[in-house]
Amino acid sequence: MRAVYFDKVGEPLKVITVDDPEPGPGEVVIEVARCGICGSDAHLTQVHGYYPEQSILGHEFSGEVVAVGKDVEGYAIGDRITAMPAAGCGKCRACVHGVPLFCENGTASYTGGFADYMRIGVNTATHLPQTLSLADGALTEPLAVSLHGVAMAQIKPGQPVLVLGAGAISLGAIFWARRLGAGKIVALSRSRRREEMALKMGADVFVQGGENEVAEVQQALGGAPEIVFEGIGVEGALQKCVNHVAVDGKIVSLGFCTNADPVIPAVSTFKQVNLLFSMAYTMREFEYCAHAMDKGLVDPGTMVTRTISLEEVPAMIEQMQRGGVSDIKIQAAPSL
Repeated sequence: MRAVYFDKVGEPLKVITVDDPEPGPGEVVIEVARCGICGSDAHLTQVHGYYPEQSILGHEFSGEVVAVGKDVEGYAIGDRITAMPAAGCGKCRACVHGVPLFCENGTASYTGGFADYMRIGVNTATHLPQTLSLADGALTEPLAVSLHGVAMAQIKPGQPVLVLGAGAISLGAIFWARRLGAGKIVALSRSRRREEMALKMGADVFVQGGENEVAEVQQALGGAPEIVFEGIGVEGALQKCVNHVAVDGKIVSLGFCTNADPVIPAVSTFKQVNLLFSMAYTMREFEYCAHAMDKGLVDPGTMVTRTISLEEVPAMIEQMQRGGVSDIKIQAAPSL
């Protein structure tokens, strides 16, 4: 089969031919229908210690079961599924509480969605509703990332919210904040190219970043935001959040910055800022997102702005690394 291969940091990604996967006990193999390109695919392949080298990329996937391993119950050939990109032991405290990505005994990686076929552990898989397209099903993972961060904020009814960024994760944060009780929501981004999408997802006002952004945000909200969601993952983002947030406010970092991002402690101290870092999601949140789309609570198709072939993935990720991509969410379809 074909697969997008990450050899090592500094080397370009490439499409290679590898053996088709076979399911082990508790596993199935799917024919991949869609796999979304995450910003982390572009960023983390440029730094050591995050993505395992000599591996197949892709963790926002959906597909149809084509092979079933031993000891698998509840899954059969032809089932349409998605899954979390890692599985734990199923027995430790983290796994029992539905967060296998923090398994105390180490996780088994089930990335590899940029391929014709991939192997999946069924203990972190979920069936996709029959009414949901496989393209939409591949949005379950990024929507779950946003849901987890918004849930961490514990929004009180009517609280004013600011969301930094207008990428897929930030747009998801706007969507869930609107549905989890937020009052007025402002989306803040340096470009207006995604203003319409931010408003469609639930923002009340869009503010373009600049010298007067703090005043503009406060004018739109009627004061400083009590909760700020950071979804851009770049240097300077955390201090920007501190500058915006109200006294005793909360900041939830959903972005993934691999460089040092200094914050002025005195400013945070004077404001008594609560800074939270959000990582991934729980199994319950992951399953909820798939069914939320089925019920029509999400119009996911609007977030997918381009669909490409597997062969185009390496060049697209390199283009993202150079900052030359304006798409919200790009998906790869091996069938193209």
